[in-house]
This record gives sequence, structure tokens and C-alpha cells, in this order.
Amino acid sequence: MFKTIQEALSYIEKQQELREQRLKDKSIYVCVGTGCTANGSRKVYKKFVEVIREKGLDVKVETIDDDESDVVRKTGCCGLCSLGPLVKIMPEGITYSHVRLDDVEEIVEKTIERGEVIERLLLTDSVTGQKVTKLEDATFFKNQTFYIMEGIGTSECEKIEDYMGRGGYKSLLKVLSSMKPEEVIETVKASGLRGRGGGGFPTGLKWEFTYKAKGDKKFVVCNADEGDPGAFMNRTLLERDPHSVLEGMIIAAYTVGAQKGYAYIRAEYPIAVEMFNKAISDAKKMGLLGENILGTGFSFDLEVKEGAGAFVCGEETALLASIEGKRGVPRPRPPFPAQKGLWGYPTLINNVETYANIAKIIRDGVENYRKRGVEKSPGTKMFSVTGPLKLTGIIEIEFGTTIRYVLENICGGTIEGKKLKAIQIGGPSGACLPEKYFDLPLDYDTLKSVDAMVGSGGIVAITEDSCMVEVARFFLDFTKRESCGKCVPCREGTMQSYTILEKFTQGKATYEDLENLESLAKIVKTASLCGLGKTAPNPILSTLKHFRDEYIEHINGKCPSGTCTALRKYVINPELCKSCSLCARACPQGAISGERGKPYVIDQEKCVKCGICFEKCKFNAIELV
Repeated sequence: MFKTIQEALSYIEKQQELREQRLKDKSIYVCVGTGCTANGSRKVYKKFVEVIREKGLDVKVETIDDDESDVVRKTGCCGLCSLGPLVKIMPEGITYSHVRLDDVEEIVEKTIERGEVIERLLLTDSVTGQKVTKLEDATFFKNQTFYIMEGIGTSECEKIEDYMGRGGYKSLLKVLSSMKPEEVIETVKASGLRGRGGGGFPTGLKWEFTYKAKGDKKFVVCNADEGDPGAFMNRTLLERDPHSVLEGMIIAAYTVGAQKGYAYIRAEYPIAVEMFNKAISDAKKMGLLGENILGTGFSFDLEVKEGAGAFVCGEETALLASIEGKRGVPRPRPPFPAQKGLWGYPTLINNVETYANIAKIIRDGVENYRKRGVEKSPGTKMFSVTGPLKLTGIIEIEFGTTIRYVLENICGGTIEGKKLKAIQIGGPSGACLPEKYFDLPLDYDTLKSVDAMVGSGGIVAITEDSCMVEVARFFLDFTKRESCGKCVPCREGTMQSYTILEKFTQGKATYEDLENLESLAKIVKTASLCGLGKTAPNPILSTLKHFRDEYIEHINGKCPSGTCTALRKYVINPELCKSCSLCARACPQGAISGERGKPYVIDQEKCVKCGICFEKCKFNAIELV
């Protein structure tokens, strides 16, 4: 345990030297993030440890406990979970994908002992179709800008020593030894850092408000309640680099004068909870957290609060209520949490990614930080990209990168060459933007100018075979269920909007329904209490604005993409029908009949539009109208 800043600084400098050496040594890095763990990576890790020990290889193996060795190391998620378990061999940087238990001995014998590359285990670049030896050479990675996600494939997620080896906690020492709270605030303000959790509010201003607020106690809170379907940036960051978030929170506490902090992490993220709790424990052991930190007189304690999975708790006042042990529902603002937060005391709330930027800004300097991104949105942003693309997962790019660059140059375009129709950006409450906007830069102000938002960073690719009415219904189904029910506009408005959307997808809507849907969406957006209700209508309003023709097609009884089951109609082409009866035998409703030698027919009243007949027909005689 360090008692002074100088002791801690000397130890960090030593760890930096050791890390440089470790990267030159023969070593094996196994990803233990959620995606790779689900595919068995932790078993692969233990197998590597066993094989290395059994063979008694002439490499440095220092036993730490029964499950660890100095040659086999755990690393965090690199963002491409579909290829896991991922294993990286240093110092060559050889990366293997889909590694199984049966592959471990072969990797040790051929790659570790003889330096051979196992071709079949190498990454296959989904864009070029070529085998890639190094992770950094794959299309998905080489077109990104890694800043927050530094040390891809080689950062040891469970070891504070590795974080220190990358310069970790140097910023905290600098702040405690030579910076006043006002100086830290001015540095954060000058950096232009904006909150990464949603609206992009200037982080420095929020810190300043909390610093100036009067109160006997103050709190610092990390919002890690990430509830957007398909988004897992916060989880990834907490699993792969928990100390970067922790250091940012300690610096924030010193700056605003807080004595206590909470990391609110949803319980569905067990690995993230485990990693962050370990980070807290290790920081306390080294004297970087707790009473009288490094003899400076500054004390700060921190604990993890697990959320029960309510989407509305991503809203800061609902989150605070949940920490207090109350039902997670939002309250009117003002007063804002900076003035009156946890138990009525001034409280600073920032998102995971926001805190992870703080130490880097102080360490590298404002000018260096602002080299990335654009004037009003400096730095980088992590995004979660999903949909029918060749490559999907977590990416990190500079603000100002275009949507098209992300979809084509990083994710490699669509599967089977399907044409992209739109993207949905900003989580379930985000807007749908058509292809004509794909050349827009991704930054807070540009997206706001087209009624969209960065939000937490979710991007869903939508192809031409998708129905935009169904897309709006899908996302509204989520937000209506997640509404806390406290205010009438959100509780009733989202339900009624959903009911109208269902009429469209069932072919029962009228032009009056179209007018009512638009009017209702605007009321919900304007009158709702919190951010959930105010943004819930965005998928409706954006699809009405850009894809209104599809709503009209549904009124006329047609779904252009054929997605809406109720509007499907399967018919048999008599010229192609061979009377083989395969379709009739497969139909679960008995809706198809006919005689041998004559074309079969479908009874439209009995047909449930399941499509089984369409799949079974070998002669393409059944058509979807």
C-alpha cells in the first residue's frame, strides 16, 4: 500500500517498464469478455495454463494462484464477439479465432514452441475473404481510431499493474499533487468533452455546477445502466478496462468535493460487476481509494450498486431513486442532481465512457485530445453496430466519421449485397435516417440538425427488405413496456401509439389513424416528464417524415417489403404448379387443396401466412404477393 504520491509514481514507472518487456516476451492473451466467455474462452484459458505447466516450457511461468500463470493472460473484449474465443500470441501478434479446447495443445506445440502459424485458426476477413495474421490488419480494426479502447488484445483486464503499465493512475497523482479543483474543471471544459450517455451535455459545466453547489456531503455516480437493446459499449469498457473508469471517478470526486461514490451497473452484466468490484478492491489495497488517499487528506470511497434491469433507470433521477432504495421513477427537474441529488445532496452523474476519457485528457493534454473529432464534438466515440452487415460489434471512431464509412469501410457492407435502406441511431428512442443521410458526419450537432441523436451509441443497419412501419412498432413495443407509468403522456401515449401502429401492420389502419398517430407522437414528445417519454416517439416521427409512403401503402393493404404477416398473400401460379402436393401436406392449416394433374389452390381465409408452403415448393410455383 502506497503512503505517498512519490511511492505510487515510482511503482507506476516501474510497471511501465515491465509492460514493455512483457509485450516482447512469449505470451498468450485470451479474451474473457462476455461474448468470448459465452463461447468457452475461460475454459480455453485454463487449458492453456494446464498445457504450459505440463510441458514445462522454457518460458517464464510465475504462478500467482491455481488458475493463473504469467505466460497466459486474460484480456478484455476487442469488439468482434462473433469470432470468439479470440487468442493473441505475443510478441508476433498472431491472432486466432474460434479457438476450442482441442486447439490448445496444437497452438502451444506449433506456435509457441516452433513459431509456426496455424492457417485454419487465423482470422478470416469477412470483407476481403483473406486470412489475416494480426488482429490490427483486419478490415474491422484497421479503419477504427482506438483511444478509449487502447491496447486491443493485450490489455490485461483483471490486473491493476497492467493498467499502470499503460500510464494508469498517473493522472490521479498529477491532480492530487499539483492541480486545484478549479484547474481540473477548466481542463475538462477546455477539452470540449461531452457526456457520452445521451444528449452530449458539456462535462466540464456539469462538474462546475456540482463543485459550486452547497452541501455537507457530495456524491459521484457512474451510470452504467446501459439498457438499449443491442448496445453494449459500457459493458465492454467495464470488462476490458475498469480502472480507466475508476480513475476518472476518483478524479471527479476530488474535483467536486465528493466523499462517496456509486457505480450503478445492471445485474445482467455479471462479468462487468465482477471486474469493477475487483478494480475497487485492488485500488484500495494500493491506497488509491479510501481514507486519506496517498497522504493527501482526500478521502473517497466507492461501491457497486446493481440495477434490476429497468430501462427507465438510465434516466439520472430514476437511477438516483433506485440507489436510495426507492422505485426507479424519474422526478421533475429542476432541481437538477448537481444541486439536489442522492438523499438531497449535490450529486455528479456521468456515463461510463465519459469517466474513461478524463484520465487521458489530463495525461495527454487538451491539445492532444482535441486532435481527434471535430470542433464541437472532440474526441472519439464507441458505437455498437448491429444488423445484416458482414461485421458487427463494438467500434471506436473519431467524431466526424461518416455513417457510410462505418457501414462500408469498417463493417464491410451488407450480407449478400442487400441494399441499405436506413439506419436507426441512438438506441430504441433514436431516429431512423434514410440512405441519403449516410454521408453525414457522426457528431452531436450534425445529428441533432436532422432530428436524430448520438444517444448512447447504438447503430442498427436496416436493409431494403425491412418494413419501416414494423421497425417503428418494434422499437415502440420496447419503450412502452419500459415506461415507469408515472406520467400520463408517456404511460397512455406510448400504448395508444403502439395500438395504432399494430393497426397499420395488420392492414386495418385508415388515413385518420395516420393523422392521429402523428399528432399523438408529438404530444408524447412534448408533454412527457423524462427523457424516456420525450424520445420514445422518435422512431415514429422519423419514419413518418422519411418513409411516409410506406404508411400509406399499408393503408392500401400492402406492405412493400412483405414483412407484415397480416398483409402477405401466398398464391399458386397454375403454370408452374406440378400438382406434387408437397405444399398441401406441409400446410398446418389444411388451407391448400387440389387434384392430381390440376393446379393446387390456397384458401385465403384459412391461410395463416406462415410461409411453409413457399419454402417447401421445389418448382417456385408459390408466390408471395
